[in-house]
Amino acid sequence: MPRVFIKTYGCQMNVRDSEQVAQMFEERGYTMTPQETEADVILINTCSVRDQAEQKALGKMGNMGKYREKTPHLVYGFMGCMAQSRGPELLKNVPHTDLVVGTQKYHKVVDHVDALLRPRLEHRMDDLRQTIVDVEEEEASQNTIRDHVLTEKQATAFVSIMQGCNMKCTFCIVPYTRGGERGRPIQEVVDEVKSLVDRGVKEVTLLGQIVNLYGRHEFPKVDNKSPFVQLLEAVHAIEGLERIRFTSPHPIGYKADLVEAFTYLPKLASHIHFPMQSGSDRILKAMHRPYKAAKFLEICESMKAARPDLGITTDIIVGFPGETEEDYIATRDLVKQIEFDNAFVFRYSKRKNTPAAEMDESIQLPEKVKEERNQDLLKVVNEISARKNATFVGETMRVLCEGPSKTNAERMSGRASNNKIVIFDGNAQRHTGEMVDIHIRETTGFSLYGDLIMADEPAFV
Repeated sequence: MPRVFIKTYGCQMNVRDSEQVAQMFEERGYTMTPQETEADVILINTCSVRDQAEQKALGKMGNMGKYREKTPHLVYGFMGCMAQSRGPELLKNVPHTDLVVGTQKYHKVVDHVDALLRPRLEHRMDDLRQTIVDVEEEEASQNTIRDHVLTEKQATAFVSIMQGCNMKCTFCIVPYTRGGERGRPIQEVVDEVKSLVDRGVKEVTLLGQIVNLYGRHEFPKVDNKSPFVQLLEAVHAIEGLERIRFTSPHPIGYKADLVEAFTYLPKLASHIHFPMQSGSDRILKAMHRPYKAAKFLEICESMKAARPDLGITTDIIVGFPGETEEDYIATRDLVKQIEFDNAFVFRYSKRKNTPAAEMDESIQLPEKVKEERNQDLLKVVNEISARKNATFVGETMRVLCEGPSKTNAERMSGRASNNKIVIFDGNAQRHTGEMVDIHIRETTGFSLYGDLIMADEPAFV
């Protein structure tokens, strides 16, 4: 059986897309391999949000070109956002590339690989350098990411509920690589989650570029509830499902109905990843983010009132074109005021064909300034995170065990409802995929460490 290696960069959407591709390969008789050196097909699922992600993908593919020396039939391919934005250019930049597949054509990857690989295995030498580029738009592509490859006792799964984005923030390439918003029917999503629960999954994360604006163009409001809240209610009703997460929401999608949902849907995890991007109204306007800092703060306060134990994480960009020291301080101050549990802080990176990349060169900030602000803000975020984590010491947390810790296979790792990572001693066979109570005894960095409370022991309060 031909063996396929897939390397994934970027967001949870990319992880989910790669999973779908892997499932389709297995259905067609291919074998997935974690070893690139033994593969007959090498695919990289790419991200274009930042230049660093693109350079990693290009560098990785470039380094793997040497494998064709011992495996002449080897097929190399790019998938995803960079494939969508660069298209045929990748064939020139990385000459051994055979396949470029865009974000709306994941379901065609296996067909394209078959078309490239089969002639090579049959030694039809005239077909050895055939190439395929498929980056055209395709109607209803949002409905093609629906199958799952699950490992034994897998506790969590990603579920794609929509594709695309219409917001067109000036720094972001996603609307150009993922296309416009398209939502899947509620019942299709519900059926997918039911299937996952039947296979042992206890927690799902609903995925979309602007997930809380799901269905706004396709589906009507019902009882003044948005399609997204309708979907949350329908998924919440699935018996056996214990937790629901979603990412990433947009501030304009946090209407009263979604805030209220956190008061009556207990399966909604006590965590939101809520991109702020900047705390400066001037920069938010330049970013084409249709809210002000005060509104973002108001939403956070409303969410905390609806769910007092809520953890909030965020994305922030520093060094956006024209960002002054005063603008940066406004961001820093808002981070301190909101007290995020964690934040992903990024230096602004030019993205080809986005409005921010075309802004006057005189307002593009030096890399040194971006890095200084990045490091300063990370220090603030880390201090807040450490202080907040310390408040959980001595408490008992309900944790969904996901399996052995990535940093120490002798210990178990899981997440609490508020998204805190909890490490504890346990048994992989017994505890993986189960909800367990952990008494927190210490914290270091971003993780909490604790002791498993057995069922016959009294819980701490």
